[in-house]
Amino acid sequence: MLKLLVTALAAGLALAPAPGRAQAARGDDGLPVFKKACAGCHKWHGDGGGGYGGDALSLRKTALAKEQIVEVVNCGRPGTGMPLHERGAYDAVKCYESLRAEMGASMPPEAAAFLRPAEVQAVAAYVVDRLKGKGEPNVEECTAFFGGTSRACDIYRKKEGGHAGQTATQ
Repeated sequence: MLKLLVTALAAGLALAPAPGRAQAARGDDGLPVFKKACAGCHKWHGDGGGGYGGDALSLRKTALAKEQIVEVVNCGRPGTGMPLHERGAYDAVKCYESLRAEMGASMPPEAAAFLRPAEVQAVAAYVVDRLKGKGEPNVEECTAFFGGTSRACDIYRKKEGGHAGQTATQ
């Protein structure tokens, strides 16, 4: 009986997450990563526009699932300015079933900094939870990104009937 109990406990402990193991990424966890790695091209609101790599696509209008977003962040987009963020992509890790030698001129650029797997998961969750399928950017989203005292949000305050310079706490 004791042996059965020990076996059951061991099996249960094996299924429990190890201390310090990353939990499932939530959208809120991805905001700092989005600011660091994505906002330069996709803009704070994720609606895209011109960036250092050209015209970035709107993440608000994307039809990609979270797993596809992870792949694009890791591998970039061949033939576009969307950079790859995974160390070893196209070398040790095949992307889109291809290696670097097969890519030629369509090889995506490398990002200024690589992202860790947990950061990629977090930013993909952020895109899905906070940007994908959302309408026009608004003051609430702007203040969540920049903070309540940012003048960057004045245009949205005016649109929504607030006054320029007014903060969310006023």
